[in-house]
Amino acid sequence: MDTPFTQRWGLFCGLGVVLVLLGFVAWVDAITVTMASTILLGLLLFLAGTMQLVHAFVVRDWSGRLMSILGGALYILGGTLMMEEPATGSMAITIFLSACLVVSGIGRIIMAIQQRGLNGWQLILAGGVISLLVGVVLYITLPWSGLWLIGTFIAVELIAAGIGWVQFGLALRQAAYLPPGGDL
Repeated sequence: MDTPFTQRWGLFCGLGVVLVLLGFVAWVDAITVTMASTILLGLLLFLAGTMQLVHAFVVRDWSGRLMSILGGALYILGGTLMMEEPATGSMAITIFLSACLVVSGIGRIIMAIQQRGLNGWQLILAGGVISLLVGVVLYITLPWSGLWLIGTFIAVELIAAGIGWVQFGLALRQAAYLPPGGDL
């Protein structure tokens, strides 16, 4: 299966290595990555709010104009606050994530208990307990968890994506050197 695509396996591996390295850099300085991400999110909210306000004033005869103006103003306010106070913004995001994990964990625990007759219900229960515990731990370790959580998530994502690209590149390399219609 020798194609120009499979001959470029090294580019995929190179991309993966770069992403893994960036992931480790982000992990080492997770607080800075968290602050930068929060500022970027604030900027995106500000821009979205600005566009929503412009849209609301351009489309004057729209019945949802007032709600669009209000929504745009709230985006701008939220974005501005996140850019001015990224530590507070990252803590708000962490509180939201913590609440989602707690609610999701409780929901899965209840579902697992209700479905005790099915095979595998214990895994659903275990997953629910883990989600619940992670959510509670994130909340009780605030404000510290708010400073590192987003950066750590970004680091883990970069490392996981990098490993995936390296694996894909190596699979392409193997496919490039397979004899036609056979295995090595």
